[in-house]
Amino acid sequence: MLSFEEAYQLVMHEIHEVSAERVNMMDSVGRILAEDIISDMDMPPFDKSAVDGYACSMSDTGNELELTGTLPAGKIPEYGITPGTCIKIMTGAMMPRGADCVIMVEDTLLTGENKIRFTKKETSRNICYQGEDIKAGEVVMSKGILLRPQHIAVLATVGAVNPKVSARVEVGILSTGDELVEPEHIPPPSMIRNSNAYQLLAQVSSAGMIGRYAGIATDEKSVLAALLSDSLDRNDVVLLTGGVSMGDFDRVPEVMEELDIDILFKKIAVQPGKPTVFGRRGNQFVFGLPGNPVSSFVLFEVLVKPFLLGMMGCTQKPVIIRLPAGADLKRKNLSRKSFIPVTISDGQVFSIEYHGSAHINAYTLADGIIAIEAGKTGLEKGEIADVRLI
Repeated sequence: MLSFEEAYQLVMHEIHEVSAERVNMMDSVGRILAEDIISDMDMPPFDKSAVDGYACSMSDTGNELELTGTLPAGKIPEYGITPGTCIKIMTGAMMPRGADCVIMVEDTLLTGENKIRFTKKETSRNICYQGEDIKAGEVVMSKGILLRPQHIAVLATVGAVNPKVSARVEVGILSTGDELVEPEHIPPPSMIRNSNAYQLLAQVSSAGMIGRYAGIATDEKSVLAALLSDSLDRNDVVLLTGGVSMGDFDRVPEVMEELDIDILFKKIAVQPGKPTVFGRRGNQFVFGLPGNPVSSFVLFEVLVKPFLLGMMGCTQKPVIIRLPAGADLKRKNLSRKSFIPVTISDGQVFSIEYHGSAHINAYTLADGIIAIEAGKTGLEKGEIADVRLI
């Protein structure tokens, strides 16, 4: 049985990056950037006014100024500023020759026809200077980042309208067990609804990958083998839930071996999620996750998701914030590393009522997960915890 850290390093070592493709920038949100984006121009591309006001010489702000014209945004100035004059200028307009500041409209007084006076003692320059935000040739976004809406403005700004992004990892999802029925059915006695597959489909989709539901495999080996083989044929990675523990009908590892999948580990010293299996066949991978929904949810977040993102070349790490415990947090089983759901309130971390690895509805209240290392009883009030946001 591996420690979580050993399992994580082994899994991440097996990453095989997928191909890349060019897409329209409006289709790139949620994708992983597969190239550096380099600006083709300075931004701003010229000195421009930061406010609506009057362009003039800073040395003239103590004098009455003659208004010689109006300059809208998008127009090249036809003439410049001379001593004792100013030009009315709109936000974003190119600065006229000879002007080195813009006094704001609200800080001026009309003193006569085409005459103004500055009413304050001092003014800022109120100019956005050429290249102060971005310089031509500068890398504005680096390969490996997850593109979000704020990145689209930058892509548009530098003309990168067809960025190269990593292909979406294709993930097959297969549930196992004679006890499962699909969610639209009322389960008869001794059976339950299949929730894990749909949870994993949602996790895969929200992480920017393509999820394909492969159905429910019964405990019959031939059925499991056929569904797993078919899912491997159509995907880069397959996630199975259930059938990985020590029961008489837990046949996932056996079937994986019969399909020539090299099993790299079968157990991890974590709670929940101990009976987690990971295997490889060429450049295809299989994760056998426990059947309890909390186990599959947590192991996806802390192990599978980083692997899948790594396949797409993602360099960003999960968001982890350090906060103090708002109350004592204790646990009974000290033998394994534990992942525990928590809420955040008033800048502090609090545990949630949590009954174990079948209690998935506890996670509907959770803001994040904290890890308690093996041998540690928990957290004392005020002790700092690393909270992995979910």
